[in-house]
Parts: sequence; structure tokens; C-alpha cells
Amino acid sequence: MTPSMPTPLLEGRALDTFYGQSHVLRAVSLAIRPGETIGLMGRNGMGKTTLIRTLVGLVRPRRGAVLIDGEEVTRLPTFAIARRGIAYVPEGRGIFASLSVAENLAIAARTGAGSGGAWTAGRVLELFPRLAERRQNRGDQLSGGEQQMLAIGRALLTNPRLLILDEATEGLAPIIRDEIWRTVALIRGTGMATLVVDKTVAAVTAVADRIVILVKGEIVFEGTPADLTKDPRLMHRHLGV
Repeated sequence: MTPSMPTPLLEGRALDTFYGQSHVLRAVSLAIRPGETIGLMGRNGMGKTTLIRTLVGLVRPRRGAVLIDGEEVTRLPTFAIARRGIAYVPEGRGIFASLSVAENLAIAARTGAGSGGAWTAGRVLELFPRLAERRQNRGDQLSGGEQQMLAIGRALLTNPRLLILDEATEGLAPIIRDEIWRTVALIRGTGMATLVVDKTVAAVTAVADRIVILVKGEIVFEGTPADLTKDPRLMHRHLGV
């Protein structure tokens, strides 16, 4: 007898999401299990960010359900979903520009639902030495890469069970991208679940347990990185590589 799969930490079931008359997600189902790293991929405009925003309660699906630990949370506000251990770093980063690095981190710090308060400001500054050097700098005085590090650090300080990163390396210098990917690998090593949206196939396949590809609001591929990389035609068709 095979052991039963653990209850998904976060799950979307048959999600149909619209923006006005535009049908963006079409019966999308996605389950993220405790400790699992999922790479969500696809070209621009295929529904990746809409799926994330639906899962965290920023957008309401017209049909379907969102569940945390098997309990339906579809109509809960975003802050209630966050309190259940879901941290979301949006593409725009969303840091407080007029506050210092230290103040941005202090606002976020709390013992969350996940790792028993294992992430502290000190640990975040060890992870990102650049931020330690700029503790007193305001958010708007940081480079794009430093802002991204601050956004990730702030999310970690909520001590989540699941960290969602939307295009965390977009537009960053290669050396900073490498640092972000090292951070993702480290977070994965702590046992925290992660959902990573990114276009860099080699980097995503290096950290993910499972890859999901969205095309026009539908899942066209779901499998291991090995399943994906052994099908170059599929990668070229849907990811342009």
C-alpha cells in the first residue's frame, strides 16, 4: 500500500477567474504540499500572477475554491490567509519607500504559523549582508536588487509556511539574480514550501520539485524538472527556450 499524500498546505480547485469580461483562469487546479517547491512558468500574460492573486485572496474566483490545510478559505480576506502562514512577495516588491531597512523589517516581524519564529531580523541581515550595510537607508535609496532582498526578508520575518515569489529576479543584474536563487535554495533547505514564478528555466528547474506551465489560463504541463527538460519541443513551444 502506498502512503497517502499529505493534505496540501495551499490548494486551488477548478479556479475560474475573470477581470471584467476577460476569462483569465480556466478551471485551474494547483496543490502545494508542505515543504514542496513549485516553479510556476509561462510566457507573459498567461495568468501566472492572476493565479497567485486568486490563491492569496486578492482576486475572487467566479468559480472554484481555495483551501488551506483542507479548509476552504475562498472568501477570506487576504490578511486572514497571510495569518495562516502564506507570505507573498509581489512583482512590484511593495516595500515602504520612506522607511529605513530596519523599520521595514521591524514592521513585518512576527511569530508566524510556520517555523516557530526561526526567522529574526538578525538572521535576515546575515542572509543579506547588503541589507545589514544599509540598515539605516530608506527603501527608496536602495537598488532594485536590494529592494528585492528587503521584500524577501520582510516576508521571511512573518515566519510563513509557504513563501510565494512572483518574478523575484526580473530585471536584476546577473550577480544579484544568482544571490536571489541561492536564497531560494537555502529557504527550500529549511523545509519551507515555496512557489516561485520566474522565466529562467535553468534556475527554476534547479530548485523546484515540480514545474507547472500556464498557457492562456490553463495548465498545459505539470511534472518534475526532469520531465520538462527531456521534452525540448514542449519547452520551446511554451517557454520560448
